[in-house]
Amino acid sequence: MNRRESAETLALQAFAWLLAQDDLVGIFLNATGATQGDLASLAQDPVFLGAVLDFLLEDDARVIGFCDSAALPYTAVMQARMGLPGGELPNWT
Repeated sequence: MNRRESAETLALQAFAWLLAQDDLVGIFLNATGATQGDLASLAQDPVFLGAVLDFLLEDDARVIGFCDSAALPYTAVMQARMGLPGGELPNWT
């Protein structure tokens, strides 16, 4: 599996975790403009998967919650983000 495929796999895991978080899913949908009906098709879009990881990376508690549930090191989300479109450059805003 190459870097991008690994990043997409982790992002899909994060996406599934996020959708199971009742307190976060509405915030995520509002932030992205996605609707429940869009989710299946968006899950196949590497740019959208990058947005999933960006959303997690906005809050340490989200990263910790996901990584703890998936038994991953806390650095895994950032490493995966670098493997998706737009992740190669730091966002300084």
